[in-house]
Amino acid sequence: MAVVVNTAKRRLQEGKIAASFNVSRLRTVEIPQIAKAAGFHWVFIDLEHSTMDLDTAGQIAAASLPVGITPIVRVPEGDVNRAARILDAGAQGVVFPHVDTAEEAKAFVAACRFPPIGTRSLTYGGPQLEYETIPPEEAMRGINDETLIVMMIETPTAVANAAEIAAVDGVDILLVGGSDLSATMGMPGQFKNPEFVAAIGKVIDGAQGAGKWAGLGGVYDETILPGFVARGMRFFLGGADMSFIMAGARARGAFFNNLQN
Repeated sequence: MAVVVNTAKRRLQEGKIAASFNVSRLRTVEIPQIAKAAGFHWVFIDLEHSTMDLDTAGQIAAASLPVGITPIVRVPEGDVNRAARILDAGAQGVVFPHVDTAEEAKAFVAACRFPPIGTRSLTYGGPQLEYETIPPEEAMRGINDETLIVMMIETPTAVANAAEIAAVDGVDILLVGGSDLSATMGMPGQFKNPEFVAAIGKVIDGAQGAGKWAGLGGVYDETILPGFVARGMRFFLGGADMSFIMAGARARGAFFNNLQN
């Protein structure tokens, strides 16, 4: 019996893009199948900017595993308790927002990794093990290997410390929060601003220098994203459930309203 494979991590290891279907409004275990049918690679379950409870998030995470969609959950700032519990429920990754220092990253990693890397408490037979009981050492090593720990870079301080954060053992990805970073830099939404682009470049360099991956969220302009891919980014927030619904609904509404014009 093997630990369930983290398909998003495999894509990253192969140099491919891993893009998410973001979940903040919908509340159904059909989400992973919808994400897969739409061509996404992982689901970003957002507990920072939504009212979703941990139980619902856990059910969506567990439902993701059999269909080969990686469930990764963003917890509220510094919430290591919720991070550990959602990993027990089936998540294959945790996103920590607003990480400014390597010291913070070390504490977050410790809460999410089994020994010897961290101090996470061991549970048995969960969804990542397909409800089988395997030897503890094998379970800890396997789940550690298939779990992605993501630190969000959202301030100039975090950008300055990006290389140190990436170098923390157990950190996999530096994820730039484009909206918050541009705002804290005093240029909200100016994603083409040379200073913003340079800041992202520094994060990419810091991640790659430590053998880690860089990612981007909050930037969905399809004319901008190819440049960041060319620069080396591979891990992306692909777009949110409600934005997808509204885009499709507006297009259909416009169709009907224009039929007799």
